[in-house]
Amino acid sequence: MPDVLTAPLVVEFPFTRSLGPVLSAFLTGLRERVVLGIRTHDGRVLVPPAEYDPDTGEELHALVRTAATGTVTTWAWNPAPRRGQPLATPFAWVLVRLDGADTALLHALDAPGPDAVRTGLRVRVRWAPRRTGAITDIACFEPCPPGTAPPAGPPVPHDGVFTDPVTTLTAPARLDYTYTPGRALGRHLDALAERRITGERCPSCRKVYVPPRGACPTCAVATREQVEVGPRGTVTTFCVVNIKARNAGNAALDVPYVYAHIALDGAGLALHGRIAGIPCDQVRMGLRVEPVWTEGARHPDHYRPTGEPDAAYDTYKELL
Repeated sequence: MPDVLTAPLVVEFPFTRSLGPVLSAFLTGLRERVVLGIRTHDGRVLVPPAEYDPDTGEELHALVRTAATGTVTTWAWNPAPRRGQPLATPFAWVLVRLDGADTALLHALDAPGPDAVRTGLRVRVRWAPRRTGAITDIACFEPCPPGTAPPAGPPVPHDGVFTDPVTTLTAPARLDYTYTPGRALGRHLDALAERRITGERCPSCRKVYVPPRGACPTCAVATREQVEVGPRGTVTTFCVVNIKARNAGNAALDVPYVYAHIALDGAGLALHGRIAGIPCDQVRMGLRVEPVWTEGARHPDHYRPTGEPDAAYDTYKELL
């Protein structure tokens, strides 16, 4: 059985959103060590507060201040914290129903081990030493010291007004995953490592897909016939990149550079590739190019001009 190709991939970007009056008050309150909930029309208190009643869809405005103590309603032990999680040491994910609230808040509980965690455990907020108006202003929860009394009375109304309110939130979104290319693309990648470029031909329409997809998206039939294409091809269209990429794969490239659609000889559609070895302003549709592998690379680093005459437009117009 051949080795299965895998590669670690990361999708990462900052996500910025405006908060609106309810979440703005909630996050600004955390910055000021104040926990706010919101009361629904039937009297329930939601923490974190919602802008609309999740049961009725009614708009909500009645902010209330709840206690910073509560009770664990359920939990799960996290023995191996990952990058960006609230604590660097093993901790428990807990749902905490703050005193005066009717819903539970998800956060981390700092505990010496799973034996120290249980449903019904009384806990309190541990505030972050530096607070910015984010859920991370609650560094975590911690068990209440013995003898800690619950707060007296229900949540009290709050106008949600603070000095210098937080109005937007920028959160880094990151997804780490392992990619497995599958049968068709795996064979294509193995061929690239041997400095060959292969595709698969559809048995119905005879189109050659490069990279292969394992099936023809037009005819909806499996593609198994291996076809070697190129390695030379024709630039069908291109763009000049003037903004330097931030990801590790392109970080070493100086701008400007050209990224192009290239129709390899024998292929039924164009693939993406970087054009080098020619000034950006001399790249053109119809330019004949060939792949360039760097030492030890599994795939072409870029494409360069072959010196052949440009291809006639009619030879690639169907591949634009």
